Amino acid sequence: MNKILVISAAAILLSGIIGMSSALYTVSEVEQAIITQFGKPVGAPITTAGLKFKLPFIQDVNSIDRRVLEWDGRPSDMPTKDKLYISVDLFARWRIVDPLQYFLRLRDERSAQSRLDDILGSETRNAVAKHELIEIIRTMRDRVPLRDNLLTDAEREQRIGTLVPIQKGRKLVEQEIFTAGAEKIRVFGIELLDIRFKRINYNESVRPKIYDRMISERRQIAERFLSEGNGEAARIRGNRVRDLNKIQSEAYLEVETIRGLADSKAAEIYSQAYNHSAESIEFFEFTRMMQAYETLMADNTTIVLSTDSDLFKFLKKMDPAGSKAP
Repeated sequence: MNKILVISAAAILLSGIIGMSSALYTVSEVEQAIITQFGKPVGAPITTAGLKFKLPFIQDVNSIDRRVLEWDGRPSDMPTKDKLYISVDLFARWRIVDPLQYFLRLRDERSAQSRLDDILGSETRNAVAKHELIEIIRTMRDRVPLRDNLLTDAEREQRIGTLVPIQKGRKLVEQEIFTAGAEKIRVFGIELLDIRFKRINYNESVRPKIYDRMISERRQIAERFLSEGNGEAARIRGNRVRDLNKIQSEAYLEVETIRGLADSKAAEIYSQAYNHSAESIEFFEFTRMMQAYETLMADNTTIVLSTDSDLFKFLKKMDPAGSKAP
């Protein structure tokens, strides 16, 4: 009889322990809970942390994250207003603010991520289709670019380095997507906190053509700079030749001036030396004539002179017979 009582007491105690363990549950600081009975929510959502009670065996605890969650969209190709296909990659941050509505309509985070894909992807397509590519890429509307101080006045007049004007910019486009998306996902008990473009790139099919066009434009700019450089080099070479000719001309003028002054001084010295007497004058005439003979006459030279020529004056005094050897 005692054994039966002991076994019964042990069974009752074990059942009580199992029942208590099934009735007790904890909610952490990063969670909130929905209590369901036979699959249907009962009571208000549990939003405070601590040890809680529920009906054992017939009620279940469904934990729901209360932290800020991330949504990372897949890159998707979409057209812009100016008919350019681009690949857009976004990310967003969200959190569950109405756990009961969230549980009734979505149940779990996997369903929520799928619904965010649909809603945010659709709103992104709508926003991109309404704006040109430059509006999606550029951030600030009134941004002033830095310009090199080496630019010439002509290059400044060509507005080199001037940014294309925009009306909105990427931040306002992101705000449009955020406003439209937040309104649609609020019905699921979700609050959209932020959304941003992570990457914007050209579509794979048009990317080679875009790169070829960019290369062509850069090549045209390079050729223009090369042409300007060649023109500047030709100008420098022309100035160098001109300066060199000027220096040579001035040097030649100075040399000839010095040479003329020297000849004049030498002639003056000769004149003073040979004008002392009639004999010196005659000797000067004789030496000058000998120099002229040496210049004019060579081997087998025939000269026809008049008898009253100055060159013949000394030749006619020569004795042909006396010039022969004895």
